[in-house]
Amino acid sequence: MSSILIKNIRAVDTETDKVTDVLVSDGKIAEIAENITASADTVIDGNGLVLMPSLFDMHVHFRDPGFTHKEDILTGCGAALAGGVTGVLAMPNTKPPCDDPEVIRYIINKAEGTGVEVYPVGCITGGMSGNGLCDYGALKEAGCICISDDGRPVENAELMRQALEKSKENGLLVASHCEDLNIINGGIINKGETSAKLGVKGMDRASEDYITAREMILASSVNARIHICHVSTEGSTAMIRFAKARGVKVTCETAPHYFMLTDKLLEKRDADYRMNPPLRTPEDVKAIIEGIKDGTIDCIITDHAPHAANEKADFAKAPNGVVGLETSLAATLTALYHTGEVTLKKVIELMCVNPRRILGLDVPSITVGSTADLVIADLDREWTVEPEKLHSKSHNTVFKGMTLKGKALVTISKGIIRYDERK
Repeated sequence: MSSILIKNIRAVDTETDKVTDVLVSDGKIAEIAENITASADTVIDGNGLVLMPSLFDMHVHFRDPGFTHKEDILTGCGAALAGGVTGVLAMPNTKPPCDDPEVIRYIINKAEGTGVEVYPVGCITGGMSGNGLCDYGALKEAGCICISDDGRPVENAELMRQALEKSKENGLLVASHCEDLNIINGGIINKGETSAKLGVKGMDRASEDYITAREMILASSVNARIHICHVSTEGSTAMIRFAKARGVKVTCETAPHYFMLTDKLLEKRDADYRMNPPLRTPEDVKAIIEGIKDGTIDCIITDHAPHAANEKADFAKAPNGVVGLETSLAATLTALYHTGEVTLKKVIELMCVNPRRILGLDVPSITVGSTADLVIADLDREWTVEPEKLHSKSHNTVFKGMTLKGKALVTISKGIIRYDERK
């Protein structure tokens, strides 16, 4: 295996922040010191750049199997590496859905050799139908570490309670898509001034808030863990904060678009700004930022959800979802780090450390002996998001045309350079 010497770089993790040389050999960090003189196959000048542990995105949709015109595992992994991501949790709404060990094994096998650890999420219910629990023991044996019906809620509360109970027995995390379909009732954007102005049916925030509360009550009743997906409202954030203070075993995530953008963008009638949950109000954006700062929100994810351009062409009928793997670090640095809302160590905690800890995975660090899962970034690099240049098969990004500050330049997975923008 080749060796890499990174010279004069600012190395940062949750414990370290110093300018140093870093030598990578045999897939591990072999030495951290000033003026390392060892020879290496590749030498990188890190002057003015930052070395961090690689990102882990615990909420992506790779559309494979079944919808590979939107994305497949190989293109999804390519997009991940371009964003500094070396591990992902891939949601189960594929075709067929991930309710069978064979599908789990297919995804894991196809991702081998990409440099991205892809962890398929198993379904809570068979076919994501809400009608019966999957065989969690079999899913876990195939390589599953998390279960979810993401894309849909589990509508029956008693069935969800049983799933939480059985997840404890199998050591699986349950991740919930918090949505009440009766409240949504065909809504396509946030219910409020913008939906009224456009004359389209809105998605009431009560949908997310109600199921968020339900899931935490159910988890508490059986003393199980629950992970709340893509938090977007002030109400859900406040309830999660309260539940954590009471000792409920709840963790949660949000995405950059929920702490950067509002539903006013929907006035363009452009379906690239439609996702579920939807963009909300300035008050929600403020609450999400506060939740990130005070530790209520544990992780920043993307909910990377590719769709083909023709599918996004009709504003009213388009499927929900946006891509985000290649912009997540840049967006977070732009909105939270460069504005002084959080430190770089907090960014690393949110995007590198906490997702892996929640899932029980090894956390890379900038220490001798640690697995060399690393990203080299230019925190001050300003760049404009051009959708056609993204590595994903699909280009439905909310950040199109925006100038972001900060960029992943080199991604190293287990000691191998898997992405190098400089080339």
